[in-house]
Amino acid sequence: MNNSVTVKVYHGYGHTHNLVVYGHVFKFKAKNNQNYSNNFFVNIIYLLRMFILKPYPWVKVRLSFYTQTVTQTTEYDGFFKFEWSAEENVSAGWHQVKVEALADNGEVLAESIGDVYVPHVTQYGFISDIDDTIMISHSATIGRRLRELFIKNPHTRKTFPGVSSQYNLLALSHTDAEHPNPFFYVSSSEWNLYDYLVSTFRFNNLPEGTFLLNQIKRWKDLFKTGKTGHEGKLIRVMRIIDAFPNQKFILFGDNSQQDPDIYSSIAIKYPNNIEAIYIRNIRKEKQAITLGLLKKVEEQNIHTCLFTESKEAMLHAAQIGLIKV
Repeated sequence: MNNSVTVKVYHGYGHTHNLVVYGHVFKFKAKNNQNYSNNFFVNIIYLLRMFILKPYPWVKVRLSFYTQTVTQTTEYDGFFKFEWSAEENVSAGWHQVKVEALADNGEVLAESIGDVYVPHVTQYGFISDIDDTIMISHSATIGRRLRELFIKNPHTRKTFPGVSSQYNLLALSHTDAEHPNPFFYVSSSEWNLYDYLVSTFRFNNLPEGTFLLNQIKRWKDLFKTGKTGHEGKLIRVMRIIDAFPNQKFILFGDNSQQDPDIYSSIAIKYPNNIEAIYIRNIRKEKQAITLGLLKKVEEQNIHTCLFTESKEAMLHAAQIGLIKV
């Protein structure tokens, strides 16, 4: 194998007839062991290293899933997407995949293991924004957002009070611990931050889930992190709903940027697939506009809730029968 080539596989999702896995192949990626320090300079070096990389474009990649193999080619930025149907029925739960990067002569340059989550067909699905919905990020202001990234590490980033309890209750909504409801975390943050986010979520005891992030950036674009990709966010949410047409989804977002517009558009397009929409009221000056959008959503017989504290959203979820508190 080539020690400089790296394969990164992100959590996938799907069911027997539609399985999806994303990832990247890099010609070079800076080694970056997580150091949970309160030192500003240690944290900034850790952050910078996440953006020091060189994608491997147009390289062949091979996925192995039980007895199946699927091949694909990376895109110009080293990104790959596998989408395939299983030869046999796939049970609910996590399933392992292996992805290999191959040279022209078939030599394995690098490999990595990933996981795919298959939910039970009768469960709810939860799609949640991350910045200013789960984590305090100040995403509407690039300077304050970067300050959070530079100063904090995955163990010191703050989540909103009560959000962990809220999401864990929802993970068990009308199901059991053996088959938790699937969570999809959709964000305008870049794939560079994947490990950072996974570590933050695990430290804060949030449900395991699939992350769908924005196009990877190089170090020179670090100061543009999280600044673009809202149109892509709409497409990513739609792809999730299209992949599970028989499930009901609950959407979580905030009104710091464009979530109310994105989610109201989705509700109009998929009125039978959306059970409820929750919007955290981050910007009080946008409250009236947000309520106006949610009122249109309610005309589709979809529950909505504009909330400031997580406990308000939990109370609403209990009132409509999603959870018991």
